[in-house]
Parts: sequence; structure tokens; C-alpha cells
Amino acid sequence: MLQEILFYVFASLSILSGLCVITAKHPVRCVLFLVLTFVATSVTWLLMQVEFLALALIVVYVGAVLVLFLFVVMMIDVDETVEQKSSKKMWPIVALFGAAMIAMLAWLLGPKHFGLAVVPALAPLPVSYSSVQVLGDALYSNYLYAFEIAAMLLLAAMIAAISLTFRGRRQGTKSQDIAKQIKTKSHDRIKIVQVDSKESSYKAKENS
Repeated sequence: MLQEILFYVFASLSILSGLCVITAKHPVRCVLFLVLTFVATSVTWLLMQVEFLALALIVVYVGAVLVLFLFVVMMIDVDETVEQKSSKKMWPIVALFGAAMIAMLAWLLGPKHFGLAVVPALAPLPVSYSSVQVLGDALYSNYLYAFEIAAMLLLAAMIAAISLTFRGRRQGTKSQDIAKQIKTKSHDRIKIVQVDSKESSYKAKENS
């Protein structure tokens, strides 16, 4: 009973904070509400006994990505007095698309998964159960091709972002020439100088 109450409380909190993300006027508040959404979602995942995804959501997104978002938003210093009259005209279209998406999800998932029936409590898992092992087995067996396609898409996006932002070598900046470094020999890097010990000691005495 307590687990169901906590689930509905944090699920409602995640929905409300998600709505606040798109309705808040100040961007810093939007990011903070997004942090609250991720924290509430991670708690619901913990109640569903999916500890790895919950911790990954906290560590990766809340601890790294959203901190970077907050830093960028605060560095931009957006003015609070910016008029947002033009965005109000888009609310009917947004509401229409949102209702269409909810109806599509309800039709695809069906009443068994999307209904309001009380979900039975999850059976306690054995001590030797590892959600990481189960997730890894499913990811690298049943969804291997999807995982590889997603990795290739992310690699292509990273290469595209680098190529779009690269403007060539600038004057006055130092850069490495890998081919020139590989072709160098030992005598190109080290210069051996032979010094006569008597001459050096005589010059040292004269300087003293």
C-alpha cells in the first residue's frame, strides 16, 4: 500500500514539474523544474526496482547534463522582461498535438497497460538479482541492432557537429602535423654537442 501511494505521489509530481518546465517564464526556473522532474522519475524507477536506470538518470542527467544547461542559461543572462505574446498563439496547436499523442499512446498500448486499474505490487526480487545484468543481456541480445544503429547515429551527429563548427586553421595558432612528426628521425630531435673538459674548466676559472 505504501509503495503504491509513493508511486502515485512521485508520478504526479513528475507530471506537474514537467508542465512547469514548459510553462515557466524564466529559463533558470525551467531547468530547475526539469531537475525536479528527473528526480521524481528516478524515484518511480526505484519503486519499480529498476535501480540502474534511476541512478544513471541522477548521475548522468542531473549531475552532468542539467548542470551544464544551468551554467549556459545563467551565462546567457536572459532578460525576464522579454515579451512572450507570440508564444500564447501556439498554445492551441500545442494542446492539439498533445491530445493527439496521448490518444495515439492509449490506442497503441491498450487498456491493459494504459488503463487506470490498480497495478499489483511487485514481488520482491532475490538477493542475487542484478538489474544491470538483465539490462545488459537484453540490450546486447534482443536489441543489439537497435543499439548499434543508435551508436552510429550518435557518431554521425558528433562528426557533423565538429565539421560544422570547424572553420579551418587560424593564423597565429599552433597545430600538430602528425605526418611530419612520424617522419622525423632521432637526429632531427636531438643535437649532440661535444665539449672539451679542459676548455670548459679554463673558461669557468676565467669567469670566476
